[in-house]
Amino acid sequence: MTGMTSRSRPLLNRRLAEFGTTIFAEMSALAVSTGALNLGQGFPDTDGPEQVREAAVRALRDGRGNQYPPGPGVPELRAAIAAHQKRRYGLEADPDREVLVTAGATEAIAASLLALVEPGDEVIALEPYYDSYAASIALAGGTRVPVTLRPHDGAFRLDLDELRAAVTPRTRLLLINTPHNPTGTVLTRAELTAVAELAVERDLLVVTDEVYEHLTYGDAEHVPLATLPGMRERTVTIGSAGKTFSFTGWKVGWVTSSPELVTAVRSAKQFLTYVSAGPFQYAVAEALALPDSYFSDLRADMTAKRDLLVAGLSDAGFGVFRPQGTYFVTTDIRPLGFTDGFAFCRALPERCGVVAVPNAVFYDDREAGAPFVRFAFCKRESVLTEAVGRLKAR
Repeated sequence: MTGMTSRSRPLLNRRLAEFGTTIFAEMSALAVSTGALNLGQGFPDTDGPEQVREAAVRALRDGRGNQYPPGPGVPELRAAIAAHQKRRYGLEADPDREVLVTAGATEAIAASLLALVEPGDEVIALEPYYDSYAASIALAGGTRVPVTLRPHDGAFRLDLDELRAAVTPRTRLLLINTPHNPTGTVLTRAELTAVAELAVERDLLVVTDEVYEHLTYGDAEHVPLATLPGMRERTVTIGSAGKTFSFTGWKVGWVTSSPELVTAVRSAKQFLTYVSAGPFQYAVAEALALPDSYFSDLRADMTAKRDLLVAGLSDAGFGVFRPQGTYFVTTDIRPLGFTDGFAFCRALPERCGVVAVPNAVFYDDREAGAPFVRFAFCKRESVLTEAVGRLKAR
């Protein structure tokens, strides 16, 4: 009877039973066991700015943040987040009432959904979606309703009619992600305006994941949903330092919204991590104040890496969707003669010495995502060049 209970019910909460181990853990373990180049999980292989790292060291040595920081986040970071929103987008935010610091965007998403969704509520999410969305909706007792971004003219596009048709009297919240992981789509101002009009018309809350806000390419423009008419008071905006400053291990994220919505999210967040990343919060406050040149240089560097990987994958025979944002490239494996992304990705480390992630894990409809595979380009150019060479050689 070791490991058993007196009841026949499974040990794991049934709301989580469908999720199991994340695909990122599985594929990263494959990378380690085979020595393959890991283009699966989205973390940079170099650290961010030295001055930001030194700011964290200073905070540690000065004793700032080594004990519990304030629950909403240190004042310096909350002020920096508010200043960033004002400088970049013209959004006013009261640092004391409208900003909440979280343990990365993942906690911000979980706390927002736990706070705002009750059993029986429907949550519409853009599919394919980051895997924590589905788990957080399930933990809150909500019902996820996917609206699928579909391939069209070399990109994945949102069908606004499908979005509108998905709204029912039980719909509580729209969960929007732009720039979009994993497809690299950046929703246009016109698309977001239609989303905003729908939210206002049907009196819906919106949680918008904007962690890739500084990683858009070419003519793509990031438009925060909260800047559009009628959205300021009904939108929870989520940001993060990890993607912008290449310190994903620090896990510093944030929520900005109205006082009422921030209070609701904080009520759930306080029972998750309570607080986190004390010294790193001071460093991120300094990072957010970096000059505009930092952000333009980051975009230029990532554009070059995107172009390198896109060209290499195309040469290797993949169908490639050129991303407008994020640091992921979605590919179609059917031109290579394959249809099952799971099998393809599990065999790829041994076959080519490269790790990727099957997009099907981001879909409720696994068949819709079956032929698509995601590669990350937030790596050193030498690594990308080597990965491309391995893929083309096989």
